[in-house]
Amino acid sequence: MGAQKLKLEVASGLLVWVLLLGVAPWALDPFRLNLMAKYLAFAFVAIGIVLTWGYGGILSLGQGIFFGLGGYMLAMCLKLEASAPELPDFMVWSSVEQLPLWWEPFRHFGWTLLGIAVLPAALAYLFSYAVFKKRVSGVYFAIVTLALALTLTVLIVGQQGDTGGANGITDFRTLMQMPIVGDGPQRTLYCIEVLVLEAVMGIALFVARSRLGKVLVAISNQEGRVRFSGYNTAHIKASVFALAAFFSALGGAFYTLQVGMIAPSVLGVVASVEMVIFAAVGGRMSVVGAVIGAVLVGFLRSYLSETFPEIWLYFLGALFLIAVLVLPNGLFGLLERCVLLLKRKRAASIPVQEDVRA
Repeated sequence: MGAQKLKLEVASGLLVWVLLLGVAPWALDPFRLNLMAKYLAFAFVAIGIVLTWGYGGILSLGQGIFFGLGGYMLAMCLKLEASAPELPDFMVWSSVEQLPLWWEPFRHFGWTLLGIAVLPAALAYLFSYAVFKKRVSGVYFAIVTLALALTLTVLIVGQQGDTGGANGITDFRTLMQMPIVGDGPQRTLYCIEVLVLEAVMGIALFVARSRLGKVLVAISNQEGRVRFSGYNTAHIKASVFALAAFFSALGGAFYTLQVGMIAPSVLGVVASVEMVIFAAVGGRMSVVGAVIGAVLVGFLRSYLSETFPEIWLYFLGALFLIAVLVLPNGLFGLLERCVLLLKRKRAASIPVQEDVRA
């Protein structure tokens, strides 16, 4: 990342931060603010996709897996708190008589946070390292992640007694005995989400600016040469993929808090492809562009699904094609070009002004 682009990223990030934290909570009604919070949850995923796909050339069509893992882990904690001391209602309806052993750690919020922070990232690293070690990449890696997302969705839907099945996990109202439903709590959660998102943006910008980011770009262009230079490219790619999984899990946790439920649909194939569209539209080489893309496409998705409920997915597909064919660097790439043109125009006008004075 060049110095000029970094300045533009930082300036755009500060503007986005002011709009999200200084304007949106006061300008939007509670319903719209909740929608904004939902779209920002997907921005966490989009930022991870910028690092993996934009910088590393690793196209994953299964980021919904890690988003769903984060969301489900927090939902399990909230559901146990809401149901205590009884079993969750969907387990009772499925004739489950005892809480499954793997639910036990989620009785404690601290263990749940640790699980959200560690488990998706660890799984992502182990899986991707095994795949990259076999030098599977490109479209083959995308197909593998797509198949995993589909498999996990079928698995969750089929385990009604343990996961809530197709309906997912719903009906929770408190977190550590504090209410999470209502205008006040939702506004507080929104502000916390924006602050955490800003921290994630900072981490992503640091990675992109660091030596790791430069090596990632080199791997994306000439992986063989980087490998021959002594780098363990499988480890580097798996580490970045794990970081993206951590971001996605954070987004899933905030999604559960803001929407009040988690269901298999958010980690399925359609949701995972939509997450790639967020990064493509905003700019797959821009951290701030990923946030803008997630919010913009999110609002567009809501509008189209309400106005054209049967064909709105075609519009999203067309949007992805336009972004890839016409704007390969997304909206942020367009902004970069505009700024560059303005600078060139200003630089060209200086001699003319001097001649006029002479």
